[in-house]
Amino acid sequence: MVKTNVNLCGVKLQNPVVPASGTFGFGYEFSDIYDINVLGAISIKGTTRDSRFGNPTPRIAECTSGLINSVGLQNPGIDAVIEKEIPRLRQVYSQPIISNISGFSIDEYVECCEKINAVDDVDIIEVNISCPNVHNGGMSFGTQPENAEAVTKAVKKVTTKPVFIKLTPNVTDIVSIAKACEQGGADGISLINTAQGLRINLNKRKPVIANKIGGFSGRAIFPIALRMVWQVYEAVKLPIMGIGGVATAEDVIEMMMAGATAVQVGAENLVNPYACRDIIDNLPAVMAKYKINDLSEIIGEAHK
Repeated sequence: MVKTNVNLCGVKLQNPVVPASGTFGFGYEFSDIYDINVLGAISIKGTTRDSRFGNPTPRIAECTSGLINSVGLQNPGIDAVIEKEIPRLRQVYSQPIISNISGFSIDEYVECCEKINAVDDVDIIEVNISCPNVHNGGMSFGTQPENAEAVTKAVKKVTTKPVFIKLTPNVTDIVSIAKACEQGGADGISLINTAQGLRINLNKRKPVIANKIGGFSGRAIFPIALRMVWQVYEAVKLPIMGIGGVATAEDVIEMMMAGATAVQVGAENLVNPYACRDIIDNLPAVMAKYKINDLSEIIGEAHK
């Protein structure tokens, strides 16, 4: 019997497969099509202090082996998420919950993290300092080491749960950002968020997306994400959740060999709503193919 369980800062996951924030709603929506309790954990929809309608439409553009989105953190706000969405998820789901928090100021990050830290049903807090689809917030905190460290320090002062900082790939030196988060007291790193992309409608002769530029995700970015997981694993002593272009059980194993402890599946959920379930179902056979008995033993193995 192969072992698929992993340990993420003391939080036990039955397998390393986690639907990424923004691609799986609040989780319970998928419970109508399969038993979501097979998942390792769920990273729920990104949450801000106030409710947000998001960016103007159109928000989605298809690409070869991927898509561009500019949703803009549409969500009902932190209070509604705590009072309604998380309890609704917990009614149908018994595995760990990761709350994804976004903000437009350090004060907003702190307020949201302090509130979510008090929620017993939340196991890990994922602080998104990497959203490319909002102005004056999100990614502006994740592109400079000093800003990343400042946000990390601030939220760690008001939290007791493990805090993972989600990083943007849209920087010249991902290692310096990750090190700054470690210096600020982060418990782990999530990477990567979307790259940036553009599509133009040839008939209308203008960008497809109303916001013009959006976050580029999907299978096409897997090698970029893998490279950054590799680099960060060598630079910090924190667990990593690898994200970006993951679509198969083989991708999960590759991410883990590069240094990830858990692996988030993002855009593939939008192509195939059964993606996470299928990956989990396929893991034992793929592990057997590559003579892997215990997934926790292959974390960072490619560095040896």
